[in-house]
Amino acid sequence: AGKPLIKASRAAVINTESSAVTVDIGSMVKTIQKANVTINCQVAGVPEAKVTWFKNKVKLSSAHHLHDGLLLIANVSLSDQGLYSCKAVNLHGEVTETSQLLVLEPPRPLPYLEDLTAVLSSAGPSTYSVLTSPSGKKLTVSPGRSALIGCAVNGHPTPNITWLYSGEPISLRHHLLAAGQILQIFNVSDFTDGEFSCLAQNEAGVLTQKMFLAIQEYRWSVNKLTACSASCGYRGVQLPQLRCLLDSAEVNTSYCRDIPKPSLQPITCNRRDCPSRWMVTSWSVCTRSCGGGIQMRRVTCQRLTAKGISVPVSSEACAQVSKRPVDTQNCNRQPCVEWVTSSWGQCNGPCIGLRLAVQHRQIFCQTKGGTYVSSDQCSVLPRPLSTQNCWTDVCGVHWRVSLWTMCTATCGNYGFQSRRVDCVHIRTNKPVMEHHCSWRPRPSNWQRCNITPCENGTLLRGGEAEQCRSRREGRVVSQKCSTGPC
Repeated sequence: AGKPLIKASRAAVINTESSAVTVDIGSMVKTIQKANVTINCQVAGVPEAKVTWFKNKVKLSSAHHLHDGLLLIANVSLSDQGLYSCKAVNLHGEVTETSQLLVLEPPRPLPYLEDLTAVLSSAGPSTYSVLTSPSGKKLTVSPGRSALIGCAVNGHPTPNITWLYSGEPISLRHHLLAAGQILQIFNVSDFTDGEFSCLAQNEAGVLTQKMFLAIQEYRWSVNKLTACSASCGYRGVQLPQLRCLLDSAEVNTSYCRDIPKPSLQPITCNRRDCPSRWMVTSWSVCTRSCGGGIQMRRVTCQRLTAKGISVPVSSEACAQVSKRPVDTQNCNRQPCVEWVTSSWGQCNGPCIGLRLAVQHRQIFCQTKGGTYVSSDQCSVLPRPLSTQNCWTDVCGVHWRVSLWTMCTATCGNYGFQSRRVDCVHIRTNKPVMEHHCSWRPRPSNWQRCNITPCENGTLLRGGEAEQCRSRREGRVVSQKCSTGPC
C-alpha cells in the first residue's frame, strides 16, 4: 500500500513519417500533422489510483479518447500542441507526470513575403526584386543594378535558411535581411549568370527554392544606313549607324564604350552624272570700301560626271533647269565716314609725378560731306584718343645742381665737398619753392672725399679742430685748415 506510481519516460521522440506514434508519459513528442498520437500513463498502487488527464493544466473533458490510462490525440494539428499531464490519485497521495507535444510543419512555400515589399519600398525604384520558387524563377537584370531575392517559406518550427549560388555558399558581396529571408545583392555585375537557391530546413523537412539570374549585356547593333552624302557625282557614301542595345532596347552609347565596335565599311551610293547646273566663283573684292562699289564673279554652266570631272556645257542646258545667277552686284553702299575731333581742352590735374595731368577732347563720327552720324557707323575705324596726359607749368620743374667744391682735405677721415641744389623752372631756369620738386628725390648737397690715410699723423690744435668740425657739419669757414688728419 502507498501512493500511486507512474511509469514515466524521459525520451525525446521525433516522428516525421509515421501516421501513428505511441509514447510513455514524460516523453517529449515531436510529430508531423495529421498523425495519431497515443500517450500511455501506466499507474501502479494500492488501492487502485484514479487517473485524470490535463492539457496545459486544464482538465480534459470526456470527449477525448481516454481508455485504461491511454490518451489518444487523433489527427494532430498545430492547435494540439501543449503540455499533457497524467495525474494519479488514491488514498495515500497523488503523483503527476507531464509530456510535451510539439507539432512539426515542414517548410512550405508562400505566395508572398511582406518583408520583401517593405525593404523594396525603401530601396528605391532602381532595385529589382523576385521571389524564389520550387520550380525556379528567372530574373533578367541590367548591369550594375541591385537586386533583392526573397525566400518566402513557412514551417514549424521556423525553418533555418541557407543561401547558395551555383550550389555553393555565397562568397561575393551580399547582405542578408529579415532573418535571412531576403538576399540583397548590391551589384549584380559582381556575379555572372547563375542559379541562386535558398535551402529552408527544420526538423520536419527540407525545402529548396530557386531563382535564375540573367544579367543583360550591352551590345552594338548595326542599324539602318545614313542618308547618302550626295545625290549625284562621285562622292556619295552611306555609313551604317551603330546603336547601343540592352536587351533589344536602345540606350546611351556611353554604356557600350568598353565594347569593341564592329568594323563598318562605307557604301557607295548615287554614283551617277549630275544634272547641268550653274557654277559660280567667289565675289571679287568690292571696288570701293564705302559710298557704293561693284563686285563681280564668273558664272558658267557645267555638269559633274560620276568620275568626278566637271564638264563645261552650253548655257542653254542650265537655263532649262534654273535662272542664270547674276555676275555683278553693288557693294559697300554705306556712306563714307570718318572720325573728327575737337581741340584739346585745358591741361588739368595735380602734379604728383611726370605726365599725370590730363586734357580731354570730343570725338565725333561724320560723313565725308560733314554730316554728323551715329558713332556706330565709324566703329570699324580706329577711334582717336579722347584723353591724354599733358604737361603743366607746375610740373615743368627740376632739381638744378652746381659743381662739387674742392675737397677740404687731401687725406684723412674728415675731408668733404659741397654743391648747391635748387628747385628751378625748366623753361625760365628761375628758382621756385622747393616743394614743387618734391615729387622727385632731392640730390645730396655734400659728400665725403679723399678718405685715405695721411703719412703725417699731425695732431691739430683746438682752433684747427674746430675748423674741421665746422667743415664736416657743412658750415662755411673762411679760416685755413690743416691738410693733415682732422
